[in-house]
Formats: sequence, structure tokens, C-alpha cells
Amino acid sequence: MCAQGSRSSPVPLYLQIADAIRQRIMLDVWPAGSSIPTLEELALEFNVARVTVRQAVQLLTSEGILAPRRGKGTLVNGLSQLRIPVKMVATLDELGDMYRSTTPELLLMEEYARRPAMNKKEGKLCKNYIYMKRLHRQANIPYCVISIYLDERIFSLYPDQFRQQTVIPILLDNLRDQIKAVRQVMTLAGSDAETSHLLRIPISSPIANVRRLFTNHSDEIIYYAEVVYRGDAISLEMELKV
Repeated sequence: MCAQGSRSSPVPLYLQIADAIRQRIMLDVWPAGSSIPTLEELALEFNVARVTVRQAVQLLTSEGILAPRRGKGTLVNGLSQLRIPVKMVATLDELGDMYRSTTPELLLMEEYARRPAMNKKEGKLCKNYIYMKRLHRQANIPYCVISIYLDERIFSLYPDQFRQQTVIPILLDNLRDQIKAVRQVMTLAGSDAETSHLLRIPISSPIANVRRLFTNHSDEIIYYAEVVYRGDAISLEMELKV
């Protein structure tokens, strides 16, 4: 982000400034243990009101990234609170383990009956789906927006669990024998206005779009998800054969 917040952006100014401060901490411009500039200095640099900078600092304080100290200003706690590594895995078991090993906060934003718009080559659609849109957070930092289309027949088996937990471990623990194939595609892009607002990042920030679908033995798509990760949450690791 540039030194001035964008007033034409749908993302509130204090979120833009909070993101700029995060980026500087991640780049060690302000390393752990150092003090950030005063509210007055930041307000002058970003050309915003002091109250706007205070909102940004309060947000980062609530996330554990900054810590006010009497007589010392506002100190940087370090990077540990900023790292939300999401590894791109290669097997279904690894995918299940990834979800089991994390305890994200699930904010159920929407839930209703809705069918996905899919290419017929990808599989046959089931008669009805339950659509769920969720925001995943960790350490109070949003890192993932996920839109899930789940076969209504499957949803009806464990509705409370599907509402309260991540979906894939439930499928693997209870319905593994119904899964014939899993396909996942990841593309890189820039965030749009809605995604930027939900993930608290500036518009056009790097994101990873992941499309993931499970088909059953009748080639019906029983699970389809569109997942958007913020770019600083993604870690892609591979072992190359030699």
C-alpha cells in the first residue's frame, strides 16, 4: 500500500493502514521489540485523522501484533501472530489432517439451498445442495473465505456438525467410502472489493483461489468449494524426485 490510504476504496481507511503496518512488520521495517511511530507521525504520513490511526493500532493490538507500553510507546510483539501457514497438500489424507490440525474460528455468514454453476465436464450435479459461506479466522485474523456446496442428502445426516465444524474431516470420518475422486485447482489473482473487505486487505492484494470438488461413485458432485486464501497465508512446499 502507498503512504496514503485510498478514500475511493470500499475498504475502511483504518483497515488499509492496519494492513500497511502489518506489511512493514513482516518486512522487518519495524522488528520485534521496536516502537512504531507515534499516532501523530503515522497520521501525517498516511494523511488521515489521528483517530483513524488509533483505530488501526487498536485493531493490531487486539490481534496481539502490537502492545502499548506506558512510557515506551507502542511496541511490536513480533511475527508469530501474523503467520497463518496454510500448506497446499497433495493427498486426501493430508487435506483431512490439515483441517484437523487447525482450530479456526468459523463464522457462518450464509446458509441456504443453492446449486453451483458448474461445467458439465466436471461431473453431474445432485438434485439439491446446501450452500454455506464462511469466514475462517485464527488469532482473530481472517485468512480464508470459503463457499461450500454440499449434497443435501449428506448435509441432512450431520447438520449440526457441518454447521459447527470444518466439513472435510466429517466427510472423511463418516463417508469416506462414498468418495470416488477429488480434484483441486489453485489459481493466483488479486482480491476484489468484497474479498478485501472480509479478509481486511487492500483491493488487488495477492490471493489464492482454490476450487475443490468431491465426486461419488455415480460421478455426482457431492461437495464443491470455492476457497479464497489471503496471499500471506499460503505456503506451497513440494518434494521433487531426483
